[in-house]
Amino acid sequence: MRSAFRRLLTLKRDERAATAVEFALLITPLVALILASLQLSIIFFAGQQLQSVAMASSRELMTGTAQQASETKAQYHADVCAKASTLFSCSNIMVDVESGSTYNAISTTPITITYDAHGNVTNNFSYSTGNPGDIIILRVMYNWPVVGGGLLPGLADQSNGNHLLVATSVFKTEPY
Repeated sequence: MRSAFRRLLTLKRDERAATAVEFALLITPLVALILASLQLSIIFFAGQQLQSVAMASSRELMTGTAQQASETKAQYHADVCAKASTLFSCSNIMVDVESGSTYNAISTTPITITYDAHGNVTNNFSYSTGNPGDIIILRVMYNWPVVGGGLLPGLADQSNGNHLLVATSVFKTEPY
């Protein structure tokens, strides 16, 4: 019994495990920082991929290909999905097309996504392809899942814990 008490008293002066304790204290924030950096870089990469999809998809509207083919909203959405990489699930891609005769006629206000009780998007996005010479704004959106959203404040900007990626293209249609 006495030797157990003496052993406890000597632990106070024992510094053999100090390095292990310091490492344990420092590794946790370091791993969190590395994971946050990794997640942020993936979000930036996905955003750039979505912007490439928007630019490629806007070409159909700019040249009048979609208008002359009388593409419906669903058909154009399918065209956008076909250009998207495997990073994105087609069912979660949202497309908004607005047109106007002048730049002042189109709305450039940020889109607010609304959700139902099950977390499904309830917005009804427009699909107005306009006429030759009109100004068109194309927005392609995607709810990107954020892993550990509570631990990474600021990355999850939607009420469902996702990060909304928005790719925008504004252009004037060619005479077709």
